[in-house]
Amino acid sequence: MTGKHSRAGNAGKTGKVNKTWLHDHLNDPYVKLAQKEGYRARAAYKLQELDQEFQLLKGARVVVDLGCAPGAWCQYLSRKLALGRTPAEGGAAGQGAAAAPLVVGVDLLPMEPVAGVHFIQGDFQQDEVLQRLQQAVQGRAVDLVVSDMAPNLSGHAATDGARVQTLVEMAVDFAQAHLRSDGAMVAKVFHGPGYDELVALFRQIFRKSRPYKPKASRSRSAEVFLIGQGLRGSQG
Repeated sequence: MTGKHSRAGNAGKTGKVNKTWLHDHLNDPYVKLAQKEGYRARAAYKLQELDQEFQLLKGARVVVDLGCAPGAWCQYLSRKLALGRTPAEGGAAGQGAAAAPLVVGVDLLPMEPVAGVHFIQGDFQQDEVLQRLQQAVQGRAVDLVVSDMAPNLSGHAATDGARVQTLVEMAVDFAQAHLRSDGAMVAKVFHGPGYDELVALFRQIFRKSRPYKPKASRSRSAEVFLIGQGLRGSQG
């Protein structure tokens, strides 16, 4: 009987949490704005604020989006870099293949096409997917790596922290290998186990680094974004 009562109590709490989340979601100004402006998720405004605050896309031509589904960040990047447009519409077509802007997105989950974005479905942690990503970049230096990757959470803080840390460390390794010397990186992390180590890693790898929480990130969320600009040991 105790077990049944416990499960019923937990179910009741879960229901209340779900109702609270749904109420907040439906009344969220960023959700309404995303619907109005045609973005697939409110997350687009997180990247928009990060871009505006740190000028991440200033002069950028090649961007890699890790953990890109459902595609809101790819949409923002596509719009900002004018991908998939004809010359008459102000796009980069006709400027030469080498000069054309390129956005490559990777995710385990499927993603509906986004104009001008090269999408790779697969696990970024697998060598085969990493090789496909490297081929898609076509040997060009990357200006910006953005990572919104997050593991499936177990609810165990230490385990989840380790999983997040592993993903971010792999993304940093990719950035080190492919970013141009004055390139930049954004990675979603979470306050908790492993957070301090990731902050220290960004300080070690980048000439400038800092954590930043956009206004579009819900206040109760533990997520924060680490921004790194300019690789150490490289001349910008």
